[in-house]
Amino acid sequence: MATEADGLGELLALSGRDLGRTDWLEITQERVDTFADATGDHQWIHTDPERAKNGPFGGPVAHGYLTLSLIIPLFGDLLRITGISMSVNYGLEKVRFPSPVPVGAKIRLHGAVDSVEKVKGDGVQMLLTFTVEAEGNPKPVCVAQAVYRHYA
Repeated sequence: MATEADGLGELLALSGRDLGRTDWLEITQERVDTFADATGDHQWIHTDPERAKNGPFGGPVAHGYLTLSLIIPLFGDLLRITGISMSVNYGLEKVRFPSPVPVGAKIRLHGAVDSVEKVKGDGVQMLLTFTVEAEGNPKPVCVAQAVYRHYA
């Protein structure tokens, strides 16, 4: 169940809070192919299952940037914000892809609020650590520190 925050004051109170984990999401070949079409990245390790069987991962794997981009919709399952006028993705501090995501794997997002601080104007800045986990894999598949700004 998602954490809910209404307004900047409740966002400030989330500093240091663990937001928990999402449900599992299966990474399908169709999703990988759609991402490849959208980005123009058709490298065979992602889009050619037959050739990928003999590649370094034993089958096709998701693009790292696909895994990273899925943080956005999954984050919405961890935190629901109301009582503000606008939220913006302000950037990323650090991103790593410690392990590949095989096509067919199930992933989920773990989120933690590192800090929340007031910013110039009527807003707050949140620093969050996101860890994308793959079912059955003890090593994370993506770890990212993201910065969001929310305005009243």
